[in-house]
Amino acid sequence: MRSAFLNRKNILIAILILAASLRLFGLSKGDVLGDEALYSFRAVGMMDFDEAEYQTTPLEWFDGRIPAWTSFSFHDHPLLVFFVQHIFIVLFGENNFAFRLPSALFGIAAIYLLYRIGTLLFSRSIGLLSALILAVTVNHVFISRVGLQESYVIFFLLLGIYFFLQSLRQSVNFIYLGIAIGLGLLAKITAVILVPVIGTYLIFFRPDCLRKKSLWIGAVLTLLIASPLVIYNLEMYRATGHFDFQFSYIFGQNPEVWKVAPGKEEIGALGVRVRNFFPNLYMGYSWLILGVFGVSAISFFIQLKKGFALAFRRFAFLSLTFFYLILLFLFIGTSRRFLTMLAPFIALSSAVFLSAAAEKLLVLKNKNVGTGIVIACSGLFLTFEIFYSVNSELLYTPKGPLVWMHSDVGYENYNWGYNELDAYLKKELDGKMPALTLDAKYQFLENVKNESLAKDRREGKDPYPALIIYDGNIANIPQLWILDRLQIYHGWPVLKTETYLEFLNEKGPGFFKDAGVSSHYFVAPGMTVPLKKEKSLTETGALFENELRLLGVSPLSIKSKRGEEVFRIYKF
Repeated sequence: MRSAFLNRKNILIAILILAASLRLFGLSKGDVLGDEALYSFRAVGMMDFDEAEYQTTPLEWFDGRIPAWTSFSFHDHPLLVFFVQHIFIVLFGENNFAFRLPSALFGIAAIYLLYRIGTLLFSRSIGLLSALILAVTVNHVFISRVGLQESYVIFFLLLGIYFFLQSLRQSVNFIYLGIAIGLGLLAKITAVILVPVIGTYLIFFRPDCLRKKSLWIGAVLTLLIASPLVIYNLEMYRATGHFDFQFSYIFGQNPEVWKVAPGKEEIGALGVRVRNFFPNLYMGYSWLILGVFGVSAISFFIQLKKGFALAFRRFAFLSLTFFYLILLFLFIGTSRRFLTMLAPFIALSSAVFLSAAAEKLLVLKNKNVGTGIVIACSGLFLTFEIFYSVNSELLYTPKGPLVWMHSDVGYENYNWGYNELDAYLKKELDGKMPALTLDAKYQFLENVKNESLAKDRREGKDPYPALIIYDGNIANIPQLWILDRLQIYHGWPVLKTETYLEFLNEKGPGFFKDAGVSSHYFVAPGMTVPLKKEKSLTETGALFENELRLLGVSPLSIKSKRGEEVFRIYKF
């Protein structure tokens, strides 16, 4: 018995090491291309501002008289993810690794929790198998390698489920369940999905638990932990007549400040969400795991037909979880990042089916032959899933055809070359501070800049009279993380080409030289990085680059890991 326990323990450790390898290796590799920049940028200073033209924030509305309640949440999401990223940025610096590391750690922890859940619901072997499947599934590897909220939400969902299953045996765990749900809500409000899942299960299968004192203590703790979000929304409504960005959408409000709602217009009508569900599911997972899951779903319905009561009771909790998650997706949209919330439950369902299939095979075949077939099939399955995840997420250039050999979730954080631009600017500005700065648009930004300059002086950094000019065709998200961060959090003067030339036209050609600027950097993007438009340069940028070439300024070529020129830097 003891040797069997040690064997299971060793297998679990091996699974977690495999999971950690897939999630931590080359974690900073991919460019910051999506919403993770909107979170990590604000996490740097725990400041609810990200240069969003059509999604302004209370800091901008109340500049100069910012109310205290604005520090309780951000305008579009609760604080927990931003706060955790902030801590890791303080510890490891302003880089991709720092703000992605918590996602990876939560992803690894989720695999351990799934093992415990699979054990409680079914058996230890199913718990181990489900953990192994989740460890190598590309969708969960992907979401664990980007600084998005879903890795946090998946962890808190599984933590809540674990405590719930334990509470059915020891009711004190309802208190911990309440804490898990509260923290999940502070990560993202989609964690609320646990409430109907658990509530429905209790009503139908364990109504006696509804009278447990610990259940209601847990509910109170949920409300207390989530109270900053509640207070923030109540105060925002009192001050503006509407709730935050998410709740105003839920309640059908249309605030003047958010008449354009980036991200929400992509959700589409109900028919669009239904149509997009299976394509996004298909493109987010390997065809092999989806095939196994599909067969497991068919097997479940066959069991229901043979004996509804027995089959439904055995799979009730898993079925309710799928049901409410699908309802959630039909409401919030079916983007691939949302569908990652299905990953643990797809892994668990697949593990149940594969375990049952292996047992039947061992019964039908000669024991040695059956064991050999199970081992061979398991090895092939595991090898393919590891290859699929490595090919999609870890390699700079995926091998083979899309879908069959790799998923396009890898393009969510693909290494196009923006990281190389970031590395170049960091090297140029390392150990230096701005010798001159530009006036900030808002007083709260001016305060941030002044605090940064004071910190640089205390650290003895050398004043550097530099000006960074960039072409306006650089994509907005990398611009925010790489260029706007330098200006807003560190005070470096950063201008678009058009703005720079407007200054020269208004103030005279020697304006910046007279102001003390001795080093100009012009950042010109190439054709191989994602841009706003197909052309690599705006018309103004192209003219400016030609002028620099005529003046004899030679560019430094910044190349991607694949050897492609991604940026040209003119230092003059």
